[in-house]
Amino acid sequence: MGHQYRSKSQNTDMEIAFHDLKKHGKLDYVSAWYNKACDFIQGTNIKVAFVSTNSITQGESVGLLWKFLFEKGLEIQFAYRTFVWDSEANDKAHVHCVIIGFTGYHVDGKKLLFVEDQPHEASHINGYLLDAPDVFIESRGRQLSGLPAMSKGSQPTDGGFLLLSKEERKQLIRKYPASEEFIKRFVGSRDLINNEVRYCLWLKGVAPSAYRNIPPIMDRIKKVEEVRLQSPTKSVNKDAQTPMLFTQIRQPTTNYLAVPEVSSQNRRYIPISFMSPDIIASNKLYLVPEATMLMFGIMMSNAHMAWTRVVCGRLKSDYSYSPAVYNNFPWPSPTNEQKARIEQTAQGILDARALYPDSSLADLYDPLTMPPELREAHTANDIAVMKAYGFSTKMSEADCVAELMKMYQKLTADEKTSE
Repeated sequence: MGHQYRSKSQNTDMEIAFHDLKKHGKLDYVSAWYNKACDFIQGTNIKVAFVSTNSITQGESVGLLWKFLFEKGLEIQFAYRTFVWDSEANDKAHVHCVIIGFTGYHVDGKKLLFVEDQPHEASHINGYLLDAPDVFIESRGRQLSGLPAMSKGSQPTDGGFLLLSKEERKQLIRKYPASEEFIKRFVGSRDLINNEVRYCLWLKGVAPSAYRNIPPIMDRIKKVEEVRLQSPTKSVNKDAQTPMLFTQIRQPTTNYLAVPEVSSQNRRYIPISFMSPDIIASNKLYLVPEATMLMFGIMMSNAHMAWTRVVCGRLKSDYSYSPAVYNNFPWPSPTNEQKARIEQTAQGILDARALYPDSSLADLYDPLTMPPELREAHTANDIAVMKAYGFSTKMSEADCVAELMKMYQKLTADEKTSE
């Protein structure tokens, strides 16, 4: 049970179990058992193991829960990384689980880390269930390696009245040709991935005289005002004074990279794309303005995806990307030759996509239908990026993330020293 789904009684349980941690509200209900067990086993030689939803080892939960438990003396002795547990219920729900065995005291010697039924010896198991140092990825306001800032796209909060379908746009332009100038393509995660087409009224900087005499637009604006006035949120009420505009405007003025907020876990790569400033990005996309081909290549690499799979949150089992993933990602320091190679392989990915103009990103990145040219382009890009990091191309994904976490640890330590 995530925080938004708990009953009043369950929230009370959390208050009792987390008597010594005020900021526990965003943790899953199952985490209460961990703290309760940790309290019970203090000063004993008792060992504990739980089967849990894997969300407690992903995203912000790691920093909230495991940092606290490790400070109380808990030590993970063995762990079974994410596996799917098929429910016996009629709806056959799939639950993504982990198994974590721990003590309240230190144990010398190797730990056991199980990955897809195979045991591996580990010197230390951290909160992400990796053989790596205790690293806690937290939100930060800027990118760790000094790259351009990432932000959400623009949010309409309009009751849908500033948005138009293809047919609505067509009818409006047919009757009022001047309106074409301020009807823009509007893209969210689903639109980007599935090549679905929507539009919006984008009236930022547009003179009132350009649309005030277009009745369908004025009718839509009036309805936006009414929707915002009915909102329980005060800031939205205030935005009723400017019903022709989105409530949050973050549209870049340059070409930008668009990262879907939510993407299927079945894809090997999150389908990131370049977009032009005349395409309005919704709040379901994360944007990086002034992004380069080098940045695109690194963000489309298996190194960035390995980091994302461990660090990002999840919506059910799908990737739920956030600026914390990007802002904390340790960037390589490539030579000029390595930069040129990554730029070349990144362009190769775009070229391979362009060979299939009628295919959506969902078509291209489905593991069963991914074209061989695109797969080869990604493999070449992965190799180029791994070389820029100085990593072996034979390295496992877990080992790759462990090395990235060591880089993260050093970068954050250097950052604190410089402050």
